[in-house]
Amino acid sequence: MGTPGTAHWVLHVDLDQFIAAVEVLRNPELAGRPVVVGGRGDPTERGVVSTASYEARAHGVGSGMPLRVAARKIPDAIFLPVDADTYNEVSQVVMDTLRGLGAVVDVLGWDEAFLGVETGDPEAFARRAQFAVLETTGLHCSVGIGDNILRAKIATSFGKPAGMFRLTRDNWFEVMGDRSPDSLWGIGSRTAKKLDAIGIRTVRDLARAPVDEMASRFGPKTGPWLVGLGAGAATTEVSAEPWVARSRSRETTFQHNVGDWTEIADCVRRLAARAVDDVRGEGRAGVRVGLKIRYAPFVTHTASVALAAPSTDVGVVTDTAVGLLDRFDHDREVRLVGVRVEMTPPADRQRPH
Repeated sequence: MGTPGTAHWVLHVDLDQFIAAVEVLRNPELAGRPVVVGGRGDPTERGVVSTASYEARAHGVGSGMPLRVAARKIPDAIFLPVDADTYNEVSQVVMDTLRGLGAVVDVLGWDEAFLGVETGDPEAFARRAQFAVLETTGLHCSVGIGDNILRAKIATSFGKPAGMFRLTRDNWFEVMGDRSPDSLWGIGSRTAKKLDAIGIRTVRDLARAPVDEMASRFGPKTGPWLVGLGAGAATTEVSAEPWVARSRSRETTFQHNVGDWTEIADCVRRLAARAVDDVRGEGRAGVRVGLKIRYAPFVTHTASVALAAPSTDVGVVTDTAVGLLDRFDHDREVRLVGVRVEMTPPADRQRPH
């Protein structure tokens, strides 16, 4: 129970250009320059952009873009390798700082978290969070304020950079009503195309769609859920329970296309062994093995199979992963290989075979 005048709010804190900003903190001379972080920092190699500074984004460079494409867009950009250990350390300081404000903190990744807050002035609380993060790390963040997690998450985009925005039931349709459904967190371009094909072209259209018709088209759970998204419906609960991985994966991108499937099989064995080490580190066992193959130039296929019993035996997992190669086209060249091992739940401490 809150004190009189207080209410439950959800805040979404999103660090601005987090990885690039950390690199600028380490080297202030990078400030104001187009910085691109990805792979080993070599734009002549295959790899993708992990993040780009706002100066780089102004030239059309964004996350997931091949480094070579980014280099063509900005030949004089500063390219840096990913330093996951440093980003983890800085992120931990940020999240500890947010917890110190007395909020329930649900960490979503290196650079974002939901906060559950009881307050009569959510903007004031948001300013406290921004100041605290800036003071402890030198990083700026944007804050979305909402009456549930969906609205808070979406609100953040209207506050960037280093600002805040409130999105609630009261202004939902005013702000979101005429926007495309893919502006909603949870709806991608494929679903948006399916919605467009049946005449649903705005968030308002989606909120007004007949639930029964949507259930018949998209499924008994997904259809009503989509309609709910259109209305801005979502949980108000923010949980401090840590996120638990369902799987561990390892992958590698070849610098040159590989047509020798013996070499590919050797690569699969190495990746599978590393994935098993990761699973063991979780104190869990593997229950399903997946294999991802990206053919040249950029077509991705996947396959997976359940293990006969939960296992952390390297031989069992690697043999299973290599066996999945039979499901792929050996007449095609490959640019990327990945192995994924799905794990038992943390509570299920079955003895590995």
